[in-house]
Amino acid sequence: QVQLVESGGGLVQAGGSLRLSCAASGRTFSNYAMGWFRQAPGKEREFVAAISWSGRDTYYSNSMKGRFTISRDNAKNTVYLQMNSLKPEDTAVYYCAAPESTFYSVSVYYSPSNYDYWGQGTQVTVSS
Repeated sequence: QVQLVESGGGLVQAGGSLRLSCAASGRTFSNYAMGWFRQAPGKEREFVAAISWSGRDTYYSNSMKGRFTISRDNAKNTVYLQMNSLKPEDTAVYYCAAPESTFYSVSVYYSPSNYDYWGQGTQVTVSS
């Protein structure tokens, strides 16, 4: 059974940084893409970033591009989200997610409906 456990959230001032981690277990981590999503109160879950199985390809929401960096360490079964220049509007619960099967096209990375496994989420709060 696939399990995803996020960590690293917290309270930070605007302009600060946080690094989120997501530890995966239950299957061969390096075979699958991984994604980060977030959900603010009263809003739908939105795409943040994703990374291919090898780490060679990364994808970002336009609003996070240049501020957030996704990476993975397949030896540690962990995916990371480095968040810099944080803004109050980045406040949300952040989730990592993994698909059941391999992604073969770029477009599928962006939709939460294409991910089958989800962590419990970690709260990020950015104060102004």
